[in-house]
Amino acid sequence: MAGTALRGRLTWRVATVATVADETDHVRTITLDLPDWPGHHAGQHLDVRLTAEDGYSAERSYSIASADGEAVAITVERLDDGEVSPYLTQELRPGDQMEARGPIGNWFTWEPHDGGPLLLIAGGSGVVPLRAILRHHQRTGSNVPARLLYSARSLEDVIYRRELDQYGGSAEVRYTLTRRQPPGWGGFSGRIDDAMLARIAWPASQSPLAFICGPTPFVEAVAELLVARHYPTRRVKTERFGGA
Repeated sequence: MAGTALRGRLTWRVATVATVADETDHVRTITLDLPDWPGHHAGQHLDVRLTAEDGYSAERSYSIASADGEAVAITVERLDDGEVSPYLTQELRPGDQMEARGPIGNWFTWEPHDGGPLLLIAGGSGVVPLRAILRHHQRTGSNVPARLLYSARSLEDVIYRRELDQYGGSAEVRYTLTRRQPPGWGGFSGRIDDAMLARIAWPASQSPLAFICGPTPFVEAVAELLVARHYPTRRVKTERFGGA
């Protein structure tokens, strides 16, 4: 992909854990101190490498959760059968070290001059790079209209809920809960479908710019719905994730 940094040309840096913060009972945000970090753009990702005392190492890629100019942060969801995420979400402590390289990727990034309206659609932990974009949108004082539609299993599974609930005039945040809704829930329920998008998505005539991130089936389904609503494919940017 044009403009995308190649992993082979990136340098591994020693990263020291500055802070850890639990977002849910199975998701943690880790802020890193990375000397000589070249800077990043909202929507990029990085590679993390952990090396055991016996020399065995494991690498994973994580979206950067912080905006341009902020300290580098990643948000990790624990997979019970995972090789890396249980350590990062349960054992890692401030002062611990790991290796990191990046930033990587330019396709799934947004700058105020890219315009909008800006439609962000997240499934589960796919909200991580979209949170970075929202933070960048707010930090730059952009007047581009922005909306986030976030699909989660339950309200307890909403990552960054306290932060997202504070967005007011700078962006509109809406949730859809697919498995469990609290009593008196007034938001959306169920999987994202065309009827839901009819209430959230800007008309294609306004030339919106869409970013979708989440599990592959989720991303493909939502992207197809937007294209069916006459969104040009070049204005629908997607990022998928799956099991290691």
